[in-house]
Amino acid sequence: MLSLDLHPIFRNNRDIELALRQFLFAAAHSGDPVAEIIPGKGSGQLHRRVLAFLDQKHIRKLYVRRETDPGNTGRVLVYFT
Repeated sequence: MLSLDLHPIFRNNRDIELALRQFLFAAAHSGDPVAEIIPGKGSGQLHRRVLAFLDQKHIRKLYVRRETDPGNTGRVLVYFT
């Protein structure tokens, strides 16, 4: 399972967007059925930002569904075909 940890870059908006975009394209082409994005628990601000990014129309075409891990709210699972 591919994984992206956003803890090291959580303060730089441009780096977050770039990391998410590159990660999703790589994960979609890797053939893995699931990838994880780790925004962490914190205040939830980064988590909401990740979900908003994933919900963009042009990004939504890359994956089948996304969900917050029920056992760990600091982790977002992205499912591909």
